Amino acid sequence: MSNNPYALRASLLKQAQDLLDHAYHARIENIRYLCDTHKITDVKTVTWPEPPTTEEVLFEAEKLYSFVQKK
Repeated sequence: MSNNPYALRASLLKQAQDLLDHAYHARIENIRYLCDTHKITDVKTVTWPEPPTTEEVLFEAEKLYSFVQKK
């Protein structure tokens, strides 16, 4: 990684997006598994997760940035 602060921020933003996307897709796959194994019997009652919002990505990126700034 570069010492450039803009590159660091861009990298942390991508990392935050990737983390939240992974968690989102894991929740979807878990629900699909439960439906496939008939542990959820009425698919119409399932509350599907919402994809991560921009605000959530920025919040996660700020958490990562604050971790990087600690000495």
